[in-house]
Amino acid sequence: MAQVPTSRQEDPVDPVKQGTQGCARVPAQARAAQASCPSGGPWEREAAPPAARGEHPHAEPPIPGPRAAVQRSSVRGQILDALRTALVTGELEPGEVYSAPVLGERFGVSATPVREAMQQLAQEGAVEVVPNRGFRVVRRGVRELSELAEVRGLIEVPVMLRLARTVPAERWAELRPLAEDTVRAAAAGCPATYAESDRAFHAALLALSGNEQLVRIASDLHRRSQWPPVRQGRGYLVADAAEHMALLEALVAGDVDVVRGLVSEHFAGAG
Repeated sequence: MAQVPTSRQEDPVDPVKQGTQGCARVPAQARAAQASCPSGGPWEREAAPPAARGEHPHAEPPIPGPRAAVQRSSVRGQILDALRTALVTGELEPGEVYSAPVLGERFGVSATPVREAMQQLAQEGAVEVVPNRGFRVVRRGVRELSELAEVRGLIEVPVMLRLARTVPAERWAELRPLAEDTVRAAAAGCPATYAESDRAFHAALLALSGNEQLVRIASDLHRRSQWPPVRQGRGYLVADAAEHMALLEALVAGDVDVVRGLVSEHFAGAG
């Protein structure tokens, strides 16, 4: 098992990188997720390490094998990103329990940063604490996902319509590269890469409102709606990305009626 280096600094390494054959190359905001898009089979089951801090290893679902070590300076953030990606791709399975010591062993780090990352995911509603065992990935049914889509629509649609009437065309045109990122990610069929580019595009649109709290809340709801992965097929991703391009073209053209129809349909199909 690779250990975290302590004597020198190196470039951070994504702790759950499993290969990039199935992911298209995209700009920086989606690159971390791209590196973690699995191209092989499910995570392999391995023997659990000794229990730590009250968590008892048990028969857990498949979990990642040994990974390249990560830097201590950013280990918690890297583990959090890796776990978020695993949620989007479905590698962390809804309903299953994962212990911090076991995951820490696979990442080549102690249980502490894994536990801290899991606590953050618990605050985000992705996992729930199971005393003396670890963390269970939450199950979200169709109703909950539909409710999340409805709330997102209630927040984003009015803002988008207001911005469509006030933001000049050249500002919208500046977001074209982000929309194109979603198209490339969708064509690659990598859920983790697409999830990152999708959130980046929506956040950039809302950022034109100048309301940081709005962007933060909307992005949190967006992230919650992306796991567990209900639809990962390339066809769905391609269609979703096409809606981004169509929406941006309508915004550039200043066609508020088309914008209204597109954003309403976009969120209606998000549940």
